[in-house]
Amino acid sequence: MIIPTELIIDNGKKLESIVLELAHLNKLEPTFMDWLESSNSFCNSLVDRIVPGRPDQQMSDAMEAERGYTDNLSIMSETYSLWVIQGDEKIAEVLSFAQADKGVVITPDIELFRELKLRLLNGTHTLSCAVAYLSGFKTVKEAMDDAHFTKFITQLMFTEIMPSIPYQIDEDVARDFGNKVLDRFRNPNIRHEWLSISVQYATKIKMRVIPLLLNYYKQNNRAPQLMALGFAAFIRFMQITEIADGKYTGTAYSENYAVTDDQAPTLSKAWNAADVETAIASILKNKGLWDADLTTLSGFTEAVTAQFKLINEHGKLEISAI
Repeated sequence: MIIPTELIIDNGKKLESIVLELAHLNKLEPTFMDWLESSNSFCNSLVDRIVPGRPDQQMSDAMEAERGYTDNLSIMSETYSLWVIQGDEKIAEVLSFAQADKGVVITPDIELFRELKLRLLNGTHTLSCAVAYLSGFKTVKEAMDDAHFTKFITQLMFTEIMPSIPYQIDEDVARDFGNKVLDRFRNPNIRHEWLSISVQYATKIKMRVIPLLLNYYKQNNRAPQLMALGFAAFIRFMQITEIADGKYTGTAYSENYAVTDDQAPTLSKAWNAADVETAIASILKNKGLWDADLTTLSGFTEAVTAQFKLINEHGKLEISAI
């Protein structure tokens, strides 16, 4: 039983295709090929746990004092954990460790879990990231402590994201999951920085948000205002310049921040345009970024541009004004 955990759709099928291709390319013997295809199961899976990474120095020092030893491999994570593995009763019997942990779920269909996690947790994180950072919040907890931001993220999740999930999900199930996500965001014991969430920002929007945006338009044929704000904040966050050796930086509150994104060169180049409207239209129109021309969505370019100008007018994002 082979279970990859990469955060891509159909990760088991993808790994299986890679292994089979490599076996053929290396002209491995027929008996091995037969065994590979008949005696191995590559299971799609997804993991759901907020893991911000290593604790900062202050937290490390406190833990070391409490424990009496140094652990250089310490990692911060929330208590909540979910590992969903696609499989039948035979796979469940082999993967008996699932019986020891309620956070491990083996099921023939993981799409429900994937859509809930990808849209309500990841999608909300992604659309909120630049909004929070440009509002002056460094961590998720700081943002969730602000009543105006909590109102924004709650409305975004329940009024625009949840109804737009491209999968048939019972509303009560989705609402229960969403409320748990907001509670997880409020966790006072983990320090999850928005800049960490912004890594590979454009790709995250493409995977997590674009299907929501397109489905919203199918249902309503008008611009979702909170998603438009999320896009405007993203575009402002990506108003970046190359400093050296392919490294890019942006500026907010007179402070520079590093941008880690494979699409940084494309986004930086868009700002060579003569004016804001042209730059925004260029970014929204770029099918290489989104696999879609977002300027064709009725009123979306105008909504994003209006929100962007408000951010620039104030010199920051006024979350209290939303």
